[in-house]
Amino acid sequence: MDFRHLFKSGKIGPVNLKNRIVRSATYDGRSDRGFVTEDHIQFYEELAQGGVGLIVSGATVVDASGSGGKTQPYLFNDSFMEGQKRLVNAVHDYSEVKFAVQLMHMGRQTIHPKFPPIGPSAVPNKSINMTPKEISMEEVEYFIGAFVDAGRRAYECGYDMIQLHAAHDYFLNNFLCPYTNRREDEYGGSTENRTRIVVKIYQQLREEIGKSCPIIIKLQTIDGFMGGIDLEEAKKIADILVKTGFDAIEPSGGSSETMNMGDRITPSYTIDSPEEENYFLANAKSLKTIEDCCPLILVGGVRNPIPADKFIEENIVDFIAMSRPFIREPNLPNRWREGDSTPAECISCNACYGTMIRGKVYCVPKRRLQRRKRRAAKSRKI
Repeated sequence: MDFRHLFKSGKIGPVNLKNRIVRSATYDGRSDRGFVTEDHIQFYEELAQGGVGLIVSGATVVDASGSGGKTQPYLFNDSFMEGQKRLVNAVHDYSEVKFAVQLMHMGRQTIHPKFPPIGPSAVPNKSINMTPKEISMEEVEYFIGAFVDAGRRAYECGYDMIQLHAAHDYFLNNFLCPYTNRREDEYGGSTENRTRIVVKIYQQLREEIGKSCPIIIKLQTIDGFMGGIDLEEAKKIADILVKTGFDAIEPSGGSSETMNMGDRITPSYTIDSPEEENYFLANAKSLKTIEDCCPLILVGGVRNPIPADKFIEENIVDFIAMSRPFIREPNLPNRWREGDSTPAECISCNACYGTMIRGKVYCVPKRRLQRRKRRAAKSRKI
């Protein structure tokens, strides 16, 4: 098969992408105290060679208080820019590949010896057994500036796009979610107020960098909290973001806290049959009905190029994104483009998550093989 829709060019804002395949932001564990390393650069060079249209970097920290560890990249001061420029230039050596930075703060999930977890409200986080410090209005403005400054640095480093991470129970998601945001000021309460921090970051960053660099967002569309974000609320948030001017939305969902609580509202991220693939497709379809909706990037269990090509052909989504499959197969887009229509070798066993906790992320062959055999057996029965 030629997958002519999957491999046709597309646009996000003013930036042209050679195809519709996105490498979704994935923690890789290859930075050193926040600085780019040679191993880091080689990792992204391999992705760039693999045929993907857009690479979104692993989450990059905008303030020292929001770090997930020393192996995560930082951009909270100018000292990190030299390495980031080298990284961007290495990827751009493959001239058709575009590169986006993802900006984030750990928020209420922060576990740091020097910094306590923080959030819009002091709502206990059961996954880490800690209660975040409620930040003041002055601190809200400070963190808006931190995101804007990091975005400006990323733009000056040569990134083609900037993605705000507003999902998975991190800082920006904490403000969007009515369960974790119980403020009574202009940043809490209504959907418009809870979205205000993201809107301000966009507006101020747009003033800094102009119109040539798209600003996109990874958006929480379901989190599993009682009284949290559901699809109806996510659609209201997305409508505000579309009207604000965001250039693309990547609908996602879930959090470590709700998954640890045994929640079954959000996906478990394991896939044992083809029916369990594309688990955020319904969420993307709902957002697609927003008037003048910006491009949508489908993430979550995308494994098979045949339905992925059809989703784009039928204008259900505009791009498809994958994370774990690229850990196993950085060359996956080239394989599909050359006519091999077999799904990604990744079987979503999540064993790579364990490697993330220990250090560098990689695919775990033994577990992968066991799960692949079980999956193949189930597929034969269907």
